[in-house]
Amino acid sequence: MMGLKERAFAPCVAVSLEELVPQDHFSRHLQKVLDLSFVYDLVHESYAAVGRPSVDPVVFFKLQLVMFFEDIRSERLLMRQVADRLSVRWYMGYD
Repeated sequence: MMGLKERAFAPCVAVSLEELVPQDHFSRHLQKVLDLSFVYDLVHESYAAVGRPSVDPVVFFKLQLVMFFEDIRSERLLMRQVADRLSVRWYMGYD
């Protein structure tokens, strides 16, 4: 006898990245101890006053830190990691 799968859609449950990343994760520790606000002052003169907005320089710096700590050798692999790993997305500020 052939079985049929019934599709039963449950209501969406609201979940945030804050709930999904463990409290003892390295990204949380890094977020607490590393203040990257100096990056804005450091790169301010390199950006034009008008035009299209760029990637946030702190986010770019954090991506470079992820590449270093995770020993990722290419930016394509880095973007794949960012897409797949919730902890990296949390660290970048995508909540």
